[in-house]
Amino acid sequence: MAALDVYRLGCLPYAPVWRAMRAFTDRRDSTSRDEIWLVEHEPVFTQGQAGRPEHVLVPGDIPVVHTDRGGQVTYHGPGQMVMYPLLDVRRRKLGVRELVTALEGSVIDVLAEQGVEAHPRAEAPGVYVGDAKIASLGLRIRRGCSFHGVAFNIYMDLAPFARINPCGYAGLSMTQLCDLSEHRPDIDEQATRLLQCLVARLGDDSINECRGMPQGVMSELTADSSRTAG
Repeated sequence: MAALDVYRLGCLPYAPVWRAMRAFTDRRDSTSRDEIWLVEHEPVFTQGQAGRPEHVLVPGDIPVVHTDRGGQVTYHGPGQMVMYPLLDVRRRKLGVRELVTALEGSVIDVLAEQGVEAHPRAEAPGVYVGDAKIASLGLRIRRGCSFHGVAFNIYMDLAPFARINPCGYAGLSMTQLCDLSEHRPDIDEQATRLLQCLVARLGDDSINECRGMPQGVMSELTADSSRTAG
């Protein structure tokens, strides 16, 4: 298997990154290399394609973006590490359930390395510590390839989750790594841990850390800037 190309995007608005990964998925072919994008997002609620509006309670000044992933509504904000695996699952002979398990297992592995016991739930995708959710998951498979991914709460403001029914569950408690650790976790270090754990679960031999941003992300950010300026 060829090395995975990894991009660390920093903190970016949600919509241009979503459009970029969707465009990447639509234009790639059987020779395209798989990529993983690691990103934090500016505050946003994202609603899955089958999301029910009653789960968005009081969004206030935080925008709501209706997207094409699975699942209901969730919140993204700074201090949450989002991993987008842009994988040719058909080429990898990787089923959707297997990919979900790999993503959930990667978060569980990262937490276990730091003495935190976590688990998945068959009826509600994601990762939980006790009854509280620490990572949300939503995927889309198109043309045999995956996009969207997993959002891991590291060191963030959890208050906006109270404005929604997280993942469609009223009263669901949310937690984060910093509340379970003696030390403030470094988000870049946690991103590296998460990447390494996923690569191990996928069975890849190596990763290629890429500088800068994928061209598609830059194009979408530029387009957004132009629309704002206009």
